Amino acid sequence: MSSDRDFSDIITGLAKKRGFFWGPSPEIYGGSSGFYDLGPLGKLLKNRLENQIRSAFVRANFWEVECPTVSPAEVWKASGHLDGFIDSVTQCTKCGQVYRADNLIEEKAPDTNIAGQSVEELSETIKKIGLVCPSCKGALGPVETYNLMMKTRLGLDQEAYLRPETATSTYLLFKRFLTFFRDKLPASVFQIGKAYRNEISPRQGMLRLREFTQTEGQIFLLEKDEMDWPQFEDIKSEKLPLVTYLAQEAGNLKPVKTTMSAAIKKGYFQKPAYAWCVHLAYTIFRQMGFSEKKMRLRQHLPTERAHYAADAWDVEIHTDSFGWVECCGVHDRGNYDLTRHQEFSKEKLHVKVDKKPVVPEVLEIAFGIERPLF
Repeated sequence: MSSDRDFSDIITGLAKKRGFFWGPSPEIYGGSSGFYDLGPLGKLLKNRLENQIRSAFVRANFWEVECPTVSPAEVWKASGHLDGFIDSVTQCTKCGQVYRADNLIEEKAPDTNIAGQSVEELSETIKKIGLVCPSCKGALGPVETYNLMMKTRLGLDQEAYLRPETATSTYLLFKRFLTFFRDKLPASVFQIGKAYRNEISPRQGMLRLREFTQTEGQIFLLEKDEMDWPQFEDIKSEKLPLVTYLAQEAGNLKPVKTTMSAAIKKGYFQKPAYAWCVHLAYTIFRQMGFSEKKMRLRQHLPTERAHYAADAWDVEIHTDSFGWVECCGVHDRGNYDLTRHQEFSKEKLHVKVDKKPVVPEVLEIAFGIERPLF
């Protein structure tokens, strides 16, 4: 592992020397972890990635939008971010340094499976494998939760937050989308823009940042559309490297090449529309140039998924320095988001089906651009 890290340091140094990226930024003031500047070649490469991603979504009949990066507190209360957008952290009892517990475990003991572990279980894992503070070798304290939202103010007294993802700002436009799409569903939109997360201990170069560019695509649709998705016919014979949650529970993390039609029949995917989204996400990353031998699609364990999520899969890329890295999430969010914003805003965020109000479902593809760039 150390030789892999040495190689990573060499590549990082070369990238900085050639003008791909510099940092942590601002360098002349000592730098703040989690922030990087893109040099001329880095910005050129990022532009190419963004254009490639944009083209992929447009070909799939998504429409692009752009929204503000700051919203009032009530938006984030409704979305659940103020209460639930948290990380698990541990603090050194000697020097006070704080670390993300899962990242520290994965970095020091990459073969340890911690998916879905509670803070209590993470604390036990740290004790079991004998982890100590990387800085001073002191004992690590119990794992606790930490909110990642960046707080600000609008004017003198209105509490607000920088968005930690682009999706929420997209959901707020649903009534406008209905008008634009002439009350017809499915409706597909995507957004590329800045997001902010107050990471407690950004590490591993540009893999985990406090400011980054995120791409998210959403499909608003009815339950019947999820099961009757014509585009699935175009990809039903395609094979994807799948790692189901059942395989993980049995201790098997090796991906199995499975056709999309077989994945539906075996129950790996419940809905053709969602399976199509997973395939689209995989295809986008393959088009970036990642080898299929270095890629897998890992299903979230039931304990990893949000309570409202029907399903969730990640596109993961294997790296020599950091092992398997999550690069994209594909989520079946149900109607949770629109229902919450309808409740808090008192606006009608539903459509009429047989003269009855129905809140549409949402399927989502989400990833940061800096990770594949790095």
